[in-house]
Amino acid sequence: MKISDLAHRSGLTAHTIRYYERIGLMPRADRDGSGHRDYGPETLIWVTFIGHMKAAGMPISEMLRYARLRQQGAGTSDQRADILRKRRALVAQRITSLQATLDVLDGKIAGYDMERTSNDNDRNTA
Repeated sequence: MKISDLAHRSGLTAHTIRYYERIGLMPRADRDGSGHRDYGPETLIWVTFIGHMKAAGMPISEMLRYARLRQQGAGTSDQRADILRKRRALVAQRITSLQATLDVLDGKIAGYDMERTSNDNDRNTA
């Protein structure tokens, strides 16, 4: 697929894809007869993974470390799994924190809703 197709399907911009290639976060694309980048389906899987790691708050330096280990092959699977376990723990902590925040917001909203209902009832009985 061409860079525009990869950009469309991944949600990244062509500029970001080129940047990821330039810094080594993703392998350089093959080129077609015209010299245009030509990506295989595995590239979409990889950039989707990168997107999830970005959403998980993984810094680019850590993504680069993971990518380098991935390029080294199966012998690095324990190291890669360790990186992902640590990131998972951080995501779980963030979810717990966000859930507590959501509970507080729900409580406040419920209080305002009860107050409004009470005021509406007072107006209707007057």
